[in-house]
Amino acid sequence: MLGPTTYGRTMSRIVVIGGHGKVALHLGRILTESGHHVSSVIRNPDHAGDVSATGATPVVADIEALDVDALVELVAGHDAVVFSAGAGGGSPERTYAVDRDAAIRVVDASAQAEVRRFVMVSYFGAGPDHGVPESEPFFHYAEAKAAADEHLRASTLDWTVLGPSGLTLEPATGQIELGPEAAKATVSRENVALVVAAALDDDATIRRTIEFNDGETPIAEALART
Repeated sequence: MLGPTTYGRTMSRIVVIGGHGKVALHLGRILTESGHHVSSVIRNPDHAGDVSATGATPVVADIEALDVDALVELVAGHDAVVFSAGAGGGSPERTYAVDRDAAIRVVDASAQAEVRRFVMVSYFGAGPDHGVPESEPFFHYAEAKAAADEHLRASTLDWTVLGPSGLTLEPATGQIELGPEAAKATVSRENVALVVAAALDDDATIRRTIEFNDGETPIAEALART
């Protein structure tokens, strides 16, 4: 297994949870083009062709149904985990099942499997003080992500929590901005994937929560700022 300072600088094995998401499909292509081996976990076998087209290897598994022991088997042998799965605005019950409970189990499984590097794709403003009224449908997602992110931060893993702002389908610019002033802005999904890849390549992002949007600063330069 790669050491804690070599996650992104040599060929590595990365497992992407939620591999058919729009961010994850970009990420599979970006990582495989950089020489990494990517296992993209998907629930629907009909999505395997889309995943394979990115260069990633599709792995059919339902993280909502798997316990920690099964998830240990799923992530074992990899050097890093990227959690980019989500219920996609379904029922509150499924939102908690995927975005909170499954995410927490994947964190625990990664620790047990000694896959130390973990990147969580969250959202801008996530946290216990998210401020979303309970009357709004987004409340359940906000609660679920707050719990999952906090569980990851409390773990012994080499974690990074990424908080992109509103997502768009625009092409990547390779440029972003960090900080609270970005809260009401947007970011392309392809830029988010580039940020995930850059975070894996930069150990200075370990144990950091990074909120960002599209901007005018090259991604690597932006991430280097504290």
